[in-house]
Amino acid sequence: MGVASSVTVPYAAYLRVYEPLAAFPEPERSHWLRYARRESLPGAQDELRRSLADLLPTPPVPVPVHESGDAFVAVVDGVVCVCPWRTRLRGWLALRELTERFPPPVLDAVLPPVVRRQAAADHERWAARNPDARPWIRTATWQVPLRWFVLFSDEEREYGKSVPEGLGGPEGGGGLLLRYRTPMVQARRRVARGLRTLRDAMEEGPLIDGLVEVGRWLEEFHPRSLVELDYGGLVHMVPEAQLAEDHSAADTADGLAALRAGDGARAGAAYERLTERWRAVRDRQFAN
Repeated sequence: MGVASSVTVPYAAYLRVYEPLAAFPEPERSHWLRYARRESLPGAQDELRRSLADLLPTPPVPVPVHESGDAFVAVVDGVVCVCPWRTRLRGWLALRELTERFPPPVLDAVLPPVVRRQAAADHERWAARNPDARPWIRTATWQVPLRWFVLFSDEEREYGKSVPEGLGGPEGGGGLLLRYRTPMVQARRRVARGLRTLRDAMEEGPLIDGLVEVGRWLEEFHPRSLVELDYGGLVHMVPEAQLAEDHSAADTADGLAALRAGDGARAGAAYERLTERWRAVRDRQFAN
């Protein structure tokens, strides 16, 4: 079950895809079938604690030496679906993003250059043997990217207490839960419609590029998959009253509907609600 701790870590949200067992080749399919039958399964906090534990040694281990054999499990209309952690692959991808976001002096203070070079070399060799690999989980710290909300409707919003940690769900911990879940076919349809609306209303830019990239990622998975947006650790840093009033998917849908109707004022108001809400969340990382 990972490192025993009551500490909640860190402030991240997740976009996950759960694929039916039929999407996996043997022997992986049998592995996940046996895995899903376990009485107790690790949750998201277990995964995070294991990752953080790797950063404690000197020098730190930014990417696990071996790939995780764990997954999150969901039952969709009686069909068992799994979302493999793929912690090693995601570690490589996160390390690459760090090198793009921070200057070398900052990175050198956290991860020595020799550690980063070794991890990059390991990833290059692994990628050559696994050219079609992709992560089932995307992570965003201190925010939920606005493009993720395009995939969901307000009716799919789930807010309340989560199940106790270790009983199978990724949320775990028995605390607050805010998530959206939708069938893959709906997520893809909303991405396509959202892209048409944005391209008719504005020039190409980061919002459109980001949604295109998410759409391409979704196309990599089985059409009967489940797509989940989980606020994860963000529920522990946003006041509960604000969390209860957070209907970001509804605001996103309202903004897109306004753009389709040619109502710029209404679209602008929806966008302002979203940006103000998430700017306030991001600003908390700099607070004492």
